[in-house]
Amino acid sequence: MSTDALEKMLAKGIDNALLRFGLGKAHLDAGNAALASEHLQRCVAFDPAYSAAWKLLGKALQASGNATGAGQAWQQGIAAAQAKGDKQAEKEMTLFLRKLEKAAQA
Repeated sequence: MSTDALEKMLAKGIDNALLRFGLGKAHLDAGNAALASEHLQRCVAFDPAYSAAWKLLGKALQASGNATGAGQAWQQGIAAAQAKGDKQAEKEMTLFLRKLEKAAQA
């Protein structure tokens, strides 16, 4: 679904975690990390256990130049993934966090 179609749904008053995730992903894919971050932050506010949203939020924040925020998002995402047994998301975010920490030490 296009960003325009998703934005129209939001404008009609539809607002939920899935819609915000779709908007965040679409904006991140289009290179608009700042707008993606806003939608993904709303997504995890709706559903703090949404590990895939935490993963993308970290990527969007990192792409926006907010390494600290990215690390915090991935830490929260790892906790959410562990709570629901989402091993793949946990592994991915752990790897992203390690790379982020290694880059900060360089």
